[in-house]
Amino acid sequence: MDRVDVDLLKEVADMRMGNPILGAFNIRKNGEGIERRSTKDVDIIPKTDKPGIDIIVKPNSKPEDVHIPVIVTQSGFSDKVYNDFIIGENAEVTIIAGCGIHNCGCDDSQHDGIHRFVLKKGAKLKYTEKHYGEGTEGGGKRILNPVTIVEMEEDSYCEMETVQIRGVDSTKRDLEATLGKNAKIVVLERLLTHDDQFAESNMEVVLQGEDSSAQVISRTVGQDNSVQVFNPRVIGENQCSAHVQCDSILMGNAKISSIPEISAEHPDAMLVHEAAIGKIAGDQILKLMTLGLTEEEAEQQILNCFLK
Repeated sequence: MDRVDVDLLKEVADMRMGNPILGAFNIRKNGEGIERRSTKDVDIIPKTDKPGIDIIVKPNSKPEDVHIPVIVTQSGFSDKVYNDFIIGENAEVTIIAGCGIHNCGCDDSQHDGIHRFVLKKGAKLKYTEKHYGEGTEGGGKRILNPVTIVEMEEDSYCEMETVQIRGVDSTKRDLEATLGKNAKIVVLERLLTHDDQFAESNMEVVLQGEDSSAQVISRTVGQDNSVQVFNPRVIGENQCSAHVQCDSILMGNAKISSIPEISAEHPDAMLVHEAAIGKIAGDQILKLMTLGLTEEEAEQQILNCFLK
């Protein structure tokens, strides 16, 4: 791997040269798996019918760490991958994914990841995915379109964090989750768009099981002429609870649409949603400036705290 590869892996998966990788991992570059390791409790198996891998976490194994970063460094390259995750009964695992695109050419580079998660009874998953783009010399775009499908059995727990701070020109994110009895999902999205970037996020969470629950939190910042659209939908089909919260900061000539939807299809479904879009309050900036920060530094500090 060259310096660009190393920097991308550090950015999207916190994988650093000289530091040993703990646990199982799979590194994919320009459509090919370049390095892979399974452990006694986590099997990573390449698919034979299409691009991608199966990640199988054995029952009762805990705690496990898995890294599955993807990097694209070839201008004009389009990559599509199918990854299936089977988390065994009562297993506990942290999966660190992410995609970094370095594109200095004039042609668009794109990665589409289709991820399917099956959480067996009592399984616990923490999943982190970071998207990052760099290289603007040639004018070619960096495009990421992830699809995530989550199936949760009884008493399982899933925490999903998706982060995109800079460098991705266009993204369309789709999430579908179905929860069984007493299952819980927490989804946290942090997103910043700038220049003429576009981001669309669609989520549908179906609370099928009794006492299932969901928490969906979106924190986004739109700068310059960028456009964001956020469409979270939660459907309560049983006695359940859910809270959807969308908070956005608007800057420059950016446009942000937040369209949360809750649908109760059971008399004991308790669903709440709230959304707020606005600019940074002037008194917040003034307060930080009295502490010695410039206006630009104060603004950046507020954004850092908001997206933390």
